[in-house]
Amino acid sequence: MNGTDVDLSAVNGSTGSDAGIEHGARLIAFTEAVMGNDETALKRERAALRTLLTDEQFVDVVATIGAFNVVDRVADSTGIPLDDMMKMMGADLGRGLNLRRFRSSANTRED
Repeated sequence: MNGTDVDLSAVNGSTGSDAGIEHGARLIAFTEAVMGNDETALKRERAALRTLLTDEQFVDVVATIGAFNVVDRVADSTGIPLDDMMKMMGADLGRGLNLRRFRSSANTRED
C-alpha cells in the first residue's frame, strides 16, 4: 500500500530473506515461534527480535500477531463472508502462497 515491493512468498519460509521488509526474516521467525509449540524457539526468537526493535515496535509486533490471530479466527468461526474485492485480491494470493495446504483452509469456500 505504501509502494514498497515485498516478497510475500517469504511467509512460506522458503526464502530466508527479509522479503523487502526491515527485519522481515526475524519477524517471520518470531511469528512462527509465537504460533508454534516450541517454548525454546519462542524464547530465542523473542530475545533476538528484542535486540532489533524498540519497546514500542515490539509491542506493535506482538499486538499485530495477536489481533490478526483473534480477528481471523472470529471471522472464520462466525462465517463472515469476504466481500467481492477481498475475494478477488485473496484468490491469487492464496494460490501463490499455496494456502490450501493448511488444515484451516477447509473452512474457506471456493467461490
